[in-house]
Amino acid sequence: MRRPALAIVAAALALVAGPGPARAAEWGNIVPGTSTMDTVRGRYGGPTRTTTQKVDGYDTAQWVYEGAQAPAGMRRMVVDFGILLPSGYRPNVVRSFLLEPKAGVFTRNHIVNGWGEPTSVSRAGEPPPRFFYASGLLVSFDKDGWIAESMLFTPPQPDPEPPKR
Repeated sequence: MRRPALAIVAAALALVAGPGPARAAEWGNIVPGTSTMDTVRGRYGGPTRTTTQKVDGYDTAQWVYEGAQAPAGMRRMVVDFGILLPSGYRPNVVRSFLLEPKAGVFTRNHIVNGWGEPTSVSRAGEPPPRFFYASGLLVSFDKDGWIAESMLFTPPQPDPEPPKR
């Protein structure tokens, strides 16, 4: 079968299958609640520095990638490990990770093109402007609301309560 025909068959199967279960927002092959220390180390190598601490009685770890060890286009990446799942506590699974992109790497348009329209947006005039995605992404922009300054990835989150009027 030629490649174009294979792509058409794959697209048709995806349409017939319909939407799957909600997936976590992801970046760079890191998926909160799924990826492990081995996954992160295999993709990004060893961190610049590590710390450990107890959170709610559980041992957690944090890996920081800075400077030359940060992923391309990032000033810094911070990965937090240790998550309580229905199957129990998993100390080696990614709980969340924070990206601090270099200026201009992710603009408002890049975010919407990559992750779609946000579930909610911070109120106008409420600094800093932010996008919230129920899939588990919180993006904070510069004061003008155009350049992403930080991107926090977590497991999927419940939709926020609508504001009371």
